[in-house]
Amino acid sequence: MRAPDGTVRAAYAALAGLLDNLSIDSLVTKQNAAEELFRRLGITFAVYTEGSSTERLIPFDLIPRILDRNEWDLIERGCIQRVKAINVFLYDIYHDQEIIKAGLVPEELVLLNPAFRPEMMNVEPPRNVYAHVAGIDLIRTGERDFFVLEDNVRTPSGVSYVLENREIMMRLFPDAFDGQSISPVGNYPERLLENLRAVAPGGAGDPVVVLLTPGRYNSAYFEHVFLAEQMGIELVEGGDLFVRDGYVWMRTTEGPVKVDVIYRRIDDAYMDPLAFQRDSVLAVPGLLSVVRSGRVALANALGTGVADDKAMYVYVPRMIEFYLGEHAILNNVHTYILRDPKQRQHVFENLHNLVVKEVSGSGGYGMLIGPASTAEEREAYKRRVMQNPDNYIAQPTLALSTAPTLIDGEIVPRHVDLRPFVLSGRETSVIPGGLTRVALRKGSLVVNSSQGGGTKDTWVLERR
Repeated sequence: MRAPDGTVRAAYAALAGLLDNLSIDSLVTKQNAAEELFRRLGITFAVYTEGSSTERLIPFDLIPRILDRNEWDLIERGCIQRVKAINVFLYDIYHDQEIIKAGLVPEELVLLNPAFRPEMMNVEPPRNVYAHVAGIDLIRTGERDFFVLEDNVRTPSGVSYVLENREIMMRLFPDAFDGQSISPVGNYPERLLENLRAVAPGGAGDPVVVLLTPGRYNSAYFEHVFLAEQMGIELVEGGDLFVRDGYVWMRTTEGPVKVDVIYRRIDDAYMDPLAFQRDSVLAVPGLLSVVRSGRVALANALGTGVADDKAMYVYVPRMIEFYLGEHAILNNVHTYILRDPKQRQHVFENLHNLVVKEVSGSGGYGMLIGPASTAEEREAYKRRVMQNPDNYIAQPTLALSTAPTLIDGEIVPRHVDLRPFVLSGRETSVIPGGLTRVALRKGSLVVNSSQGGGTKDTWVLERR
């Protein structure tokens, strides 16, 4: 909110003036009202612990994170460039594998990747799109220094919080919007549906799109229900779909209806028990054969997880140069690959200064944050890494930017990141703003809701 010299940044000027004229008590009252609205709407997420899970409200902070149009233009261009390159990379590895032949990505990192699906070799997805929905996690370390922390292109979640956060802000804090021209986010479901319809096989004129959920016990079930309602499409579980005569059909009270596009929120392994995990009861027997024949589109496509891998992340700038002939607009965080003995030794010697993550991990689980760890924890983590070094990467701990946050009746700085959502179909575009996640604990760099983080509304100011 403030520059190094203490002056309020231009993007925050109107909000700062409003906050100066409001009492902390009035802000706390609004904050409590927001929490009550979240509770009534059932906006929850699941925190997984050993052998169980607990439903919690996602913490929401009333003070928005604001980006001016020039800042957003940089982020938007960088995210679009990144997702375009990832989509071409995914097409390439399931077809000619030119990037592997060029020696730019290690063959074993692709072909031995647990997320690589040989069943998808030579399959032609509509419009050559694999990652229809992507969430690109960014951190900021300087005025125009945005770093990509990871690419989420399997089944990225969180966009429902973007939409609900804005709705609640407009309801409870309308004064904050006065005199400001803020890019809308409410048309996301419409844009998502348009992109899903655009990848219907054979260019179907009025395609049937469904959202496939694993069910009410999934941590993102609220979002599945929310998006299906907002798009006006059916929310289905595996038992609602079946394969017959080479097509996917949906059971309805009026008889079977052919399905053209499935927006799936289920991991690859559970999608077809005839092809993948045999005991899966979540999805549709025979689905893979329909996908391979080009008679149904999956969003995101099977096998996108190769590009979701934190080790593959290292090579995205090379993908951008190889496929697009451009330099990466957004920086990568320097990353050590622990499968390499020299890099692993360096990481072990400097573990107290680094963050170590599982390559396919998510939600902040399985991480070691070196500066916040004890010597005993670091030694235990080394032993864990040595059991399967290929499964780990390490990165330096960066000084994430902070944003003003209401905590216990005070406005204090807390670390934030940003997840813009990128849609691909007829074209590639980004919802303006995205999900700002905030580490609510003092000094914490972990913003994941599963680890005690919360969310903020994210404003992108229009040009005047």
